[in-house]
Amino acid sequence: MIMKPRSKLLIIDDEPINIRMLDGMLRDSYEIIVALNGEQALKRATSTPPPDLILLDIQMEGMDGYEVCRRLMANDITRGIPVIFVTSLTDEEDERKGLELGAVDYITKPYRPSIIQVRLRNHLELKHKRDMLDRLCSQDALTGIANRRNLEIFLEQEWQRALRYGDELAIIFMDIDHFKKYNDNYGHVAGDECLREVAGIMKNALHRPADLLARYGGEEFICILPATDLAGALIVAETLRSAVLFRAIPHKYSDYECVTLSFGVVSVKPSEQRDGFLDLLEAADRMLFQAKRQGRNRIAS
Repeated sequence: MIMKPRSKLLIIDDEPINIRMLDGMLRDSYEIIVALNGEQALKRATSTPPPDLILLDIQMEGMDGYEVCRRLMANDITRGIPVIFVTSLTDEEDERKGLELGAVDYITKPYRPSIIQVRLRNHLELKHKRDMLDRLCSQDALTGIANRRNLEIFLEQEWQRALRYGDELAIIFMDIDHFKKYNDNYGHVAGDECLREVAGIMKNALHRPADLLARYGGEEFICILPATDLAGALIVAETLRSAVLFRAIPHKYSDYECVTLSFGVVSVKPSEQRDGFLDLLEAADRMLFQAKRQGRNRIAS
């Protein structure tokens, strides 16, 4: 029997006793991570995978809970995470301010464990339903992997994250070789099945949850690899190329008599001087064209 993974909660409070109390109430039901100040909280909220819900104290030294919430809501990566204020402030104005900043709920101390459990369950159920709708809207209908809209949103987010932390960002641009010949000779139904199979092979060959495989259009695919240098991206590209080649999907109208892919690979460290991720896409596309020109079923970088 496959166990459903537990939801991940981030508790933010500068008083360890408050964290211990909440942890004692919730650890049997949830995976708990903690932060003791605002800066630590913002970093842990962008972890991979991110928390499913955040419990946030208001009164903290330095950056208070209101400012933490404001920054979470201003960040594309974290604005979809439900935030619940857990505080000793009981004034109506404090509650109004918290909800206007984007928090989904406001729980006052002293804690009532049964009420906290119910509220968490309700908000997590709502989030899971929203996430399901988002996946349906961001999924390619034919292959089941990410669609172009999802890709562009993810790439923008990862570009900003890499810019913030000084990481490298790699992209792999892939194209099925001689796919027009495949469609012309085997038919479009078989062509669709080929696209599904190739997407499934590559999806199964990727092992890092942080990486995104997407259908860019037609027979083109893109893989985004956060925090990955060129050497690491080339290893992933070769893994994908070999996986598809090993499956040996028949294609007698191809140079290799089976379905193959060509790959363009680039990796950069984003900076304020660069124009943005569109340059990264264009560079990968140029490398893909080079791989095609060199004979297909190969990787260019």
